[in-house]
Amino acid sequence: MKPAPFEYFAPDALEAALELKAQYGDEAKALAGGQSLIPAMNFRVAQPSILIDLNRINGLRYIHKNGALRIGAMTVQSAAEHDPLVAQYAPLLREAIPNIAHSQIRNRGTVGGSIAHADPASELPVVCMALNARMLARSKSAERWIEAKDFFSGLFSTSMQPDELLVEIEFPANAAKMGFAFMEIARRHGDYAMAGIAALLSVDDEGNCQQARLVYLNVGDGPVEAVQASASLTGKPPSEAAFKEAGQIASQQEMSPFGNLHASADYQRHLSAILTERALAKAYERARYSQVP
Repeated sequence: MKPAPFEYFAPDALEAALELKAQYGDEAKALAGGQSLIPAMNFRVAQPSILIDLNRINGLRYIHKNGALRIGAMTVQSAAEHDPLVAQYAPLLREAIPNIAHSQIRNRGTVGGSIAHADPASELPVVCMALNARMLARSKSAERWIEAKDFFSGLFSTSMQPDELLVEIEFPANAAKMGFAFMEIARRHGDYAMAGIAALLSVDDEGNCQQARLVYLNVGDGPVEAVQASASLTGKPPSEAAFKEAGQIASQQEMSPFGNLHASADYQRHLSAILTERALAKAYERARYSQVP
């Protein structure tokens, strides 16, 4: 199929793009990598009357370390995948990115585009939630930081206003002794995952779990944080039994998977429980290793 008719703009400055968003609001869609938007337009699932191509705005492509790790919204996913700053300061993000489709897609798809698209089956929103990332939204007249927990507001929706664009993502520094793991299960490599998890775990000097964070993909209408499951680990010695209990709490009490052609809701819960055990075990090993002098 072909997309519905639309008017196309390709500004070469952010200010010009924001001017267009102020003028057209919800009628306008921003084109970043186009790996999700263009197929949706071709199938007429999305029918914007205005398309604002951001690819000429080179000022939105960068990765900096200035206290926190800052990534411009138009940075392509493959650049973040291979950047040494990402590997050093946000290793969970580095581990998650290779799970996004295929390398050809990551060479075009952008970090900000994936986050703003807010697909519940996407990896980057889950990582943002797990790492307490902040998103910088700008309009013609103002800018504001939005915490990840407040940014994702539902199925393919965010808390950004019609006249705003996502321009930067900030990942704060993690605790030095925090272990991490990202895992997902898909029918084939590159397919959308049936379920996935981003896990963080730290241990105290006695070897007990000090803090944990579990965030899941494709088991709700956005990133799903399992608060009760994480709390069940606090103060306990990390063990197979504790990890299994956390997986059961998360999968049975804290998520509402929809089910799909490839996996029923019950199977998504089962996968999430198994992934929880595996991810926590891997995060624990990394946390222990980080404590070695």
